[in-house]
Amino acid sequence: MVKPSLDKRISDAELDVMEVVWAASAPMTATDIAEGIDAARGWSLPTVKTMLSRLVAKGALEHREDGRRFLYSAAFPREAYVGPESKRFVERLFGGRLSPLVAHLAQEDALDDDDIAALEALLKELKS
Repeated sequence: MVKPSLDKRISDAELDVMEVVWAASAPMTATDIAEGIDAARGWSLPTVKTMLSRLVAKGALEHREDGRRFLYSAAFPREAYVGPESKRFVERLFGGRLSPLVAHLAQEDALDDDDIAALEALLKELKS
């Protein structure tokens, strides 16, 4: 799997842009991406273009010219970003241990029956 080669971390706002690009099956124009972002953000096309420029500079997006417009695509798959980012999160907030995270979620009633069943199935699979 391709590992992300980012010069800097992706902000939450930039991650919204990346999610739209990752969900696409083909390269997208800035207008396509702007239309795919939650309207609640209230971003204009120039704002989206600024985000795209930042993501290209960080190495998260690639672009190519197509006439007078640019087509944007992800430089790596979503899974290649989520793995290291999840690990960094657990290390930063829970000392690199997953059990305190799960305990915290349980204490906050953030786990529903489906989550608990999925965790139980995963633990069973890991034990075998």
